[in-house]
This record gives sequence, structure tokens and C-alpha cells, in this order.
Amino acid sequence: MTAIDIHEYDTPLGAVTGASRDGMLLALAFRDGWATMEARLVRRLGAIERRRAAGGGLQARLTAYFAGDPAALDDVAIDPGGTAFQGAVWSALRRIPFGHTTTYGALARAIGAPTAVRAVGAANGANPIWLIIPCHRAIGADGSLTGYAGGLERKRWLLEHERRRAPSRASSDQSAIQFP
Repeated sequence: MTAIDIHEYDTPLGAVTGASRDGMLLALAFRDGWATMEARLVRRLGAIERRRAAGGGLQARLTAYFAGDPAALDDVAIDPGGTAFQGAVWSALRRIPFGHTTTYGALARAIGAPTAVRAVGAANGANPIWLIIPCHRAIGADGSLTGYAGGLERKRWLLEHERRRAPSRASSDQSAIQFP
């Protein structure tokens, strides 16, 4: 049985539940999606023992992020699991700067799999640590908002929040980031 620490956090978008093990964040989900996330953790880890725990400093980082600090979540230690392909997508997502967006196609090119756009979208959807792995920054090729486990209204809110607070970024600039 794997022991995991369960944390509760408050955000402007609603209550969030997180799970960690050995100081690494395993999962983060809105409370209304936690049952699904917990089932994914059980599939990944096997039987789990849930322990209520203090937030381990993540609440302060979340508060700083929502106050507009673009670097507040950059060095949060994570262990999202996943396949090598998912890990590549999630790593690329973490390189998208605060206040910027990119397309699924650009993400596919960034990881060296330019024809794997749909697989990139699936990996994005399997992200177990929203916000820390900023899957909300991935948008459709036409600039439209597409899928988000927390709902499109939350995705829209997050993107607007970041656009308003991003350093040296015009709020009307919605260009996709091209990775090196």
C-alpha cells in the first residue's frame, strides 16, 4: 500500500485537492474532479493510504500565482507519472511562459513529433497536475479554447489572469509560442 498525503487548497477558481508523496506533488484537481483523479492515482500506484496533511507550502505558492507572480510555481517538485511521451509533452508545457499560449501543433513540433498533434492533445488531457503543468496554455490552431478538465470557463479565467499580469506582454497578443 502506498501512503499519499492529501492536501486541500483554496483558489479564486474554487477548492482544490492535491496529493503528494515524499515531497513530490502527484496530482492536483478541482474538488469536483477529485474522485476521477483519485481513481487515476489508484491505477498508477495500486492501493493507497490517504493521510490528511498540511499543504507543504503549495498554498503560499498558489496564492502568489493568483496574485500575479509568474514564477511562483516554476520550481514545485512534481511526480506526474505517465509515459515517456506524456512526460515530453508535460515538460514542454512547463516551458510555456506565464501569460503565453501555444498550439497543440507547436507542442508536437517542440517534442520532435510534428505529426502527433492528436496524441499531444491526449497527453495534455491526461495531465494530473493542472496549473503546475500549465495545460491551460495549450489552445487550438485557430486560437480557440479547447478541452480542459476544469471546464472552459476556468481555462478562460486562467488565460485572462495570466495575460493581465504577464511581464512585458500586450494583453491583445495571442500568438503561439514557437519552441527552439
